Amino acid sequence: MTEETVDITPRRQPVQARSRERVNSILSHAAAIFHEVGVDATSMSAIARQSGMSLASLYRYFPNKAAIVKAIAEGHVERMETALRERLQTLELGDAVDVLIDLFYEFYRTEPAYSVIWSGVESMPELRDLDIRELYSHARDLDNRLRDVCPRIPEDRRWTASLMLPRSAGTVLRLAATLPDDQARSMVSELKCMARAYLAELIR
Repeated sequence: MTEETVDITPRRQPVQARSRERVNSILSHAAAIFHEVGVDATSMSAIARQSGMSLASLYRYFPNKAAIVKAIAEGHVERMETALRERLQTLELGDAVDVLIDLFYEFYRTEPAYSVIWSGVESMPELRDLDIRELYSHARDLDNRLRDVCPRIPEDRRWTASLMLPRSAGTVLRLAATLPDDQARSMVSELKCMARAYLAELIR
């Protein structure tokens, strides 16, 4: 069974400042609605209403809800990659792991629609592709840092570790984001212990 292809390309690429502001407004309002009621329960009409435009105007920018979801997700990835790259370069490796886990966790808990959108990543092929690209971007950054810190780690093991650490951490944090805060904080603390122990074994 093949998956149905859905056009999720924005219909307008914002060039002028006014168009960029309009697109940002659409995405901001859509993210707020997704965060409140979920993606499935949100209609294009509701997004248009909250954005202060007609439905026809909204369709001039985005062909469907999936295109809006992908645009919001791309914004998440861009902000996360920038923050992770900046932090990874300024901290000792062990400290960086703690900081990066905290950063991921805060994104899941506080970034509008982050948890809602990414918890449904498997249901949307385009998000799966974006998720894989994000994973490999984080892995390349971590691989470079590990090579600098401990060049004696075999290349194949270093790359495997660089893929495994962010993926396993992300999976645990997605679960933590669904739990009450005290349980989530305990899970985050245990995740840091696991990651530190693995890194210690890796670079010894």
